[in-house]
Amino acid sequence: MSVLDDIVAGVAEDLEARRRTVPLEQMQERARAAAPALDAFAALGGSDPERTQLRVIAEVKRSSPSKGALAEITDPAALAASYEAGGAAVISVLTEQRRFGGSLADFDAVRKAVKIPLLRKDFTVDEYQIWEARAHGADLVLLIVAALDDARLKDFLALTHELGMNALVETHTAQEIERAVAVGAKIIGVNVRNLKTLDVDRSVFASLASSIPGAAVMVAESGVRDAADVEQYASVGANAVLVGEALVRHNDPAATIAEFMRTGSGALAARGHGKG
Repeated sequence: MSVLDDIVAGVAEDLEARRRTVPLEQMQERARAAAPALDAFAALGGSDPERTQLRVIAEVKRSSPSKGALAEITDPAALAASYEAGGAAVISVLTEQRRFGGSLADFDAVRKAVKIPLLRKDFTVDEYQIWEARAHGADLVLLIVAALDDARLKDFLALTHELGMNALVETHTAQEIERAVAVGAKIIGVNVRNLKTLDVDRSVFASLASSIPGAAVMVAESGVRDAADVEQYASVGANAVLVGEALVRHNDPAATIAEFMRTGSGALAARGHGKG
């Protein structure tokens, strides 16, 4: 069993416990009653034809399977507020508990603290989680192509759009990008971490970026240690970077985000445009 398979199995088990507490029909009612989702596609520059501004998706992340504990994060709302102050376009909140130490309670706290779009960062394996995300005020959900067959990927993306949200559709290979494009993904991430082995290869992004259509927002995920990594991703066309560890371990995440945006935007401007 791969690391991804093991994580997904745990997610499915925890999901069933929540479903017993709040049945799907009740969760759907809560989702329909929630305030409308914010436009994360626009926030990430999707509506900007030039795309010369690098966007940052800043992550509230306590731990990871590859690195273990990253930061205690006693106040996720305060951390998220600092991200917003630094200019983050979107905030990602881990809600997977077993491997990442996240929770929907973290998400709720952040939702109350910021006014920018939120990504509910979890391993989506059932439509219940999409309704659940919307009920808690999510504007984006994560759909990992490697964890879904074509039918579920298509159905989950359609449901996400039906609920007024967007999806970050995560890929790692050329074939996965083809599958994401085939279902009409508007925000496509390339995770340079192989979720089956947890190995990181930053060159993966450069090798795959040109396969992503220019109309889609292109997100570089994982492997960001400093501004040089952001510059490298932007230089080959990343419109946004998703950053967790480099922010939660920094004493001044707002300043770090601002630096990443300056550096990445400079690299995009040097290319002449932000499209792949």
